[in-house]
Amino acid sequence: MASSEKVKQYLACWFQLGKRLFVDNGREILCPKTVIIQDKYSPEFEACWNKVLKMEGHNCYLEGVEPTIDLLLSSAWEIASCVNCQMPIPRLDLGLQASPGCPCVDIPLWPNTDLPLPHSPINNRSHLNRIRSRLNIKH
Repeated sequence: MASSEKVKQYLACWFQLGKRLFVDNGREILCPKTVIIQDKYSPEFEACWNKVLKMEGHNCYLEGVEPTIDLLLSSAWEIASCVNCQMPIPRLDLGLQASPGCPCVDIPLWPNTDLPLPHSPINNRSHLNRIRSRLNIKH
């Protein structure tokens, strides 16, 4: 089962590549221009995420992906990494999946290893502390 945080990260990563979120079966289309500001999600992205949560993900889906957000939050789905582009993708926890699975199939010139991958907010202080801790471990 994909946690709410994993699904949020999944959306954030794909928004950074310009994918859109169809809400209420396409009656509204969302794609925050700014997803991350320093070490936090942007207010624009948070508003989008709160709208999804308010609707409990019903009839909300990412462009190019079949399962709706409410399905991704169910026990049948998980968020994994695409073997081609390392981006988060929905994957059935058990069973076979008919669709290609990765929204990257319709993005020209992706993956592009010359660019940094989209990511979640990073707290630089805690990230650097983890690196420092690893360096201080004596073998």
